[in-house]
Amino acid sequence: MKKIKTYTVHTARTMMFLELEKVMNFSIQNDNYREAMQNNVFNKKSQDGIKKTSGFLSQLYKFDISSNKFKAFKYFWSIAEEAEKPVLAIVFAITNDYLLQESVSTISQRKIGEKANIESIEENIEKYHPNRFTKNTLRSIAKNIASSWKQAGFITGKIKNIRSEPIITYRIVSFAMLLAFLNGVRGDFIFHNNALLALCQSESKIRELSVEASKRDLMQYQFAGNITSISFDNLINKIGIDAI
Repeated sequence: MKKIKTYTVHTARTMMFLELEKVMNFSIQNDNYREAMQNNVFNKKSQDGIKKTSGFLSQLYKFDISSNKFKAFKYFWSIAEEAEKPVLAIVFAITNDYLLQESVSTISQRKIGEKANIESIEENIEKYHPNRFTKNTLRSIAKNIASSWKQAGFITGKIKNIRSEPIITYRIVSFAMLLAFLNGVRGDFIFHNNALLALCQSESKIRELSVEASKRDLMQYQFAGNITSISFDNLINKIGIDAI
């Protein structure tokens, strides 16, 4: 009997960057994320709103200070410029939300300036989950997914969803590669991991930014004779990530 996946945050909400930003900025020094949410750092008007928002944020971003992935997210958030944080957030969210992850191909296949319409996202959801969702639910999920990509800067426009491109930096590339690495991916396979594909960049651009990240000790990267070597020994020790 085929196991049906549970619903994800995107069946009801978006990646909620504004709320995430308030929690992270308030809590990052003391790691009191749960306390911050309980104290309504995101200024919801009711207890029900506080409870639901806290639940969705926890499901999507975990806030588990013992988790290697969250340790990585926390570190890169602390060194990131403000414009980088929405992209860091969606890359991290993709690792915890399969509906968002499955939308990577739909967004990455759109050229800059093309429409990234809701219908294409609906079709992609239906491809992965035929006849699972009602028409109204399917439209709602697709809108939530589009909103998350919009919050991260990959889509712009209030009415027409136009593919756009946020600035992708060496810090973002290093974070995406580290998530893939922590998931057991090595060598050239990292370039085909969803965390990297979500950046919607060419492999040559990713390699260029990897060189820059390596120069800044955010990773160790070598590419010679068609062989790629990627490691994070120094960064892993600095962040305090457990042995891989």
